[in-house]
Amino acid sequence: MTLSSGVMLYRVDADGEIRVLIAHMGGPFWARKDEHAWSIPKGEYVDEAPEVAAVREFLEEMGSPVPEGELVDLGQFRQSSGKKITAFVLEGDFDAAGIVSNTFELEWPPKSGRMQSFPEIDRAAWFDVQTARTKLVKGQIPILDRLVEYVGARAGAANQSSPNQ
Repeated sequence: MTLSSGVMLYRVDADGEIRVLIAHMGGPFWARKDEHAWSIPKGEYVDEAPEVAAVREFLEEMGSPVPEGELVDLGQFRQSSGKKITAFVLEGDFDAAGIVSNTFELEWPPKSGRMQSFPEIDRAAWFDVQTARTKLVKGQIPILDRLVEYVGARAGAANQSSPNQ
């Protein structure tokens, strides 16, 4: 079983709209795809804690560390491939235009004998939840749904503890 871990940054706009930071997967397979071709910054791990792996992968794929704050574990999500992703969320900001991703080697074109380097992600952007739902690979949409539940529960708890209620 393959294990993967990642971080989805989010922010809540003044109008209460949730926005998430996701990344478009790099390489020739994803180059001309947009719908369901985006992912949370994540990667595989073996001998480390999921949170440690998520922070490491964010740095590798985005080129900057995870912003300061407390990572919240949303749980583990099984993908159609059988891979299990442990997803963490963090409320924070990040300059999506400033990413510098690590690269991977791939024989391209196939059977050419020529190895080329490609970025693991080629761009990142902030999207509202509705748009992110059409951008994320289908197996990660439940992560987005859980984030919306988490943010809603936090807002509800904050409203209940407000002295003005």
